[in-house]
Amino acid sequence: MIEIQDILSVLSGSAVGFILGLIGGGGSILAVPLLIHVVGVPSAHVAIGTSAVAVALSAAFNLVGHARAQTVKWPCAIMFALAGIVGAAAGAQVGKMVPGDKLLGLFGALMVVVGLLMLRPRPSSGDPDIKLTRASARKLLPRLAAWGFAVGALSGFFGIGGGFLIVPGLIGATAMPLLNAIGSSLVSVSAFGLTTATSYALSGLVDWWLAATFVAGGILGGGFGIALAQRLAHYKQTLSLTFAAIVIAVGLYMSVTAIMRLAI
Repeated sequence: MIEIQDILSVLSGSAVGFILGLIGGGGSILAVPLLIHVVGVPSAHVAIGTSAVAVALSAAFNLVGHARAQTVKWPCAIMFALAGIVGAAAGAQVGKMVPGDKLLGLFGALMVVVGLLMLRPRPSSGDPDIKLTRASARKLLPRLAAWGFAVGALSGFFGIGGGFLIVPGLIGATAMPLLNAIGSSLVSVSAFGLTTATSYALSGLVDWWLAATFVAGGILGGGFGIALAQRLAHYKQTLSLTFAAIVIAVGLYMSVTAIMRLAI
């Protein structure tokens, strides 16, 4: 029997998918707040574990499209992801030990940081011929490993895909063009989400039915978002800035609410 929580989960997933389809990223960071404040998941840890499943599946679905378009720099993407998996596993273990209210407060602070990063213009130029080879390994491997581990740790700790952190990380490590960084980032988003989801699932902190309904809604919303994006192609910058403001506002709300709960 379908319950109101299932409907809210589908609608929340649709909202995340719609945003992802409309502006190409960022929606997954709203998964945890939506699961807690809209769907009504009582545990912050269950919300993080459940959202990690949804994020991993959604990223894997989008990765197929980018792979077909040949925008993925596979060697760089794989090395970044391998380092990030180690970081994500460590971050997830630490995150499970942090009290729920404190974790949500920190998550809210991260949302503010991510929102501010989204306000910065992304460089569109880069080296389209960058490759991870024996000749370039001495220069690229340390950078990919350092950036990958750091971003993976944050992803695992907060249970997010980390796309808006991975993209600048890949650009900073390799100087690849933005389009390649976006496509390549999905390898890490899928890997980090799967690592975090596995860690939380082994601790019994994943609601699989809610994850399924959330993903189903995301697929539906993503289709509408992509269709609207094609019509509003000239306004994507405005849409991105508006969404960044929403992320900052929600982050501030979560931080203040968590601080108030901890003060009681």
